[in-house]
Amino acid sequence: MRIDKYLWCVRYYKTRNIATKACKKGQVKLNGAVAKPSREIYPTDKIELRKNQITHQLTVNDLPPNRVGAKLVDIYRTDTTPKEAFEAQELLKYSKDYYRKKGTGRPTKKDRRDIEGFHEEEE
Repeated sequence: MRIDKYLWCVRYYKTRNIATKACKKGQVKLNGAVAKPSREIYPTDKIELRKNQITHQLTVNDLPPNRVGAKLVDIYRTDTTPKEAFEAQELLKYSKDYYRKKGTGRPTKKDRRDIEGFHEEEE
């Protein structure tokens, strides 16, 4: 089975076209090497893909006949992604909430009080 079709079948990508584009961009590796979309995969192959700033690692258990339901995905792959990858994503989400976007104007009175309160706690 083609690697782009497999990633679509096990629901890592919403469409096959998106899976193909990810392979062409070099976001998908098969056994450590960058894989083209038409690369054939077999059971026990290791796939590494980068999606949403997380590097997912999975092992192919079996090849699905077609796109499978979310409950049946674990039959066809084993997810070996380390927990640290998801924890780093959580920290990144919190850091985005803290910083103001450029061009949003001056801080409000509440923002100023929060900043002053933060500086007082350090001293």
